[in-house]
Amino acid sequence: MEVTRRDFLRYAGSAGTALGGLAGLGLTLAPARAKAQALRIKDSKTVPSICPFCSVGCGTLIHVKDGDIINIEGDPRSPHNEGTLCPKGAAIYQLHKNPNRPTKVLHRKPGASKWETVELEWAMDRVAELVKKTREETFIERLPSGMAVNMTPAIFALGGATLDNEFNHICQKFNRGLGIVAIENQARI
Repeated sequence: MEVTRRDFLRYAGSAGTALGGLAGLGLTLAPARAKAQALRIKDSKTVPSICPFCSVGCGTLIHVKDGDIINIEGDPRSPHNEGTLCPKGAAIYQLHKNPNRPTKVLHRKPGASKWETVELEWAMDRVAELVKKTREETFIERLPSGMAVNMTPAIFALGGATLDNEFNHICQKFNRGLGIVAIENQARI
């Protein structure tokens, strides 16, 4: 049987009206939803944690089964979020379980059209080498007026929203030690 657009809208409207009518009579799906959630996390270990996305520090509960994360939700005991999570926090699970998440270091040589998989150690050494070279070539010790500035204007540091405050603080100290003045965090942008 072929369903036309008009038929689809008619059936969908009838179903929505029926569900709305049942809800109007006081029927709620909350118990069924709670039971489904309980089945999903049954026999899992619950680990309290903190959302990594901003400086609020919302409490989360991470459900782990057989060493694998199966669910992440807001912690109702947290005074910051009382069990709720913002859209970023609600997407924490995807941060860990996204099949499109890169898990290998990719490098594209200058002029190349394709990415190559490289060793992490090589990539770290390459980044350190380029930072050192750029800093040495662009470091300004003093302005023409004689004022000491000890800075490099050629490097920009951008922190990510998945970094916690403590790590961002250490990154900022490291970057300032290199003389980098253009320091920002994606969570503020």
